[in-house]
Amino acid sequence: MQGLLIVNPSATATDDHIREVVMHALGHELGCDAVTTRHPGHAGELAAQARRERLDAVVTLGGDGTINEVVNGLLAAGPGTDIPVLATVPGGSANVLPRALRIPTDQVQATATIIKGLEQDRTLTIGLGRAHFGSQSRYFLMNLGMGLDAEIIVAMDAQRDAGHAATPIRYFATTLRQYFAGTDRKHPAITVGLPAEVLARADESSATHVEVDATGAGEVDHVFLAIVQNGAPWTFLGPKAVNPVPTTTFDNGLGLFALRSINIPRSLRWARRMVMGSRAGSTKGLYVGNDLSSFTLRADPPQELQMDGEGLGRFDEVLVESVPRSLRVITG
Repeated sequence: MQGLLIVNPSATATDDHIREVVMHALGHELGCDAVTTRHPGHAGELAAQARRERLDAVVTLGGDGTINEVVNGLLAAGPGTDIPVLATVPGGSANVLPRALRIPTDQVQATATIIKGLEQDRTLTIGLGRAHFGSQSRYFLMNLGMGLDAEIIVAMDAQRDAGHAATPIRYFATTLRQYFAGTDRKHPAITVGLPAEVLARADESSATHVEVDATGAGEVDHVFLAIVQNGAPWTFLGPKAVNPVPTTTFDNGLGLFALRSINIPRSLRWARRMVMGSRAGSTKGLYVGNDLSSFTLRADPPQELQMDGEGLGRFDEVLVESVPRSLRVITG
């Protein structure tokens, strides 16, 4: 087997000794060469090169942002049968994808699981999400958010840049601060555009409060926050999975959780619903979309956008689509 280990040197909770153990084990058992990233975008460049060189596997040691960059490098030329299988050693603060794939959070145990999975070809072919915004087009593995969700990510990034660790307590405190003092809770800026083919197969509960035009296309307006899931869960808060649309899997389309009301009583209700993984449908203040193939998020004024936990800036329109069976990954 020919493989490549892409190491993010700033990977959280990875000391030099553990890093050396992981690199040695993967190099010895699987013949993986290890490369440490040197600048933003380097992981994507390495992944694209690995595909051109027809390597069998790419392994990451880093967080969800590193994985996202690698996946976009692997799929820079589009989906195909020549893409190396992806394996991930957790090295971030949330590690949503590896945990969703049942990879141990302990990095030594994760490495052993990956080696065994590669030897036994224990793979899963998953769908991805893809977003088109501005002049960019990027894939995402677990989640995308516009509005308050992305504002929290941006605030957390600022704290990381100031040297603070991204702990669950700090994330929770940042969420409260952004909710009460940061976001505009009076003027919803986002409208969700749903194509006619999506609405044609929507169940009755998810079609609630959708304004449909003569062509069969529809809109959900007055949205404060749009959460998009490609797999389950959406994220983790410490050990607890947070799952706004729990019916979403890597095998079906996208889940959408669009909040049309974020007053305090309803926000507490929505938060409880996400943590409990409720499968209830849409209500007056909430649109829930299941198994969506595509939709558009439009914002006036432009809103913050995040993808797999990385802030991308403010945008006024994002086309989101599901790309089925795009990537093979190693599972636990």
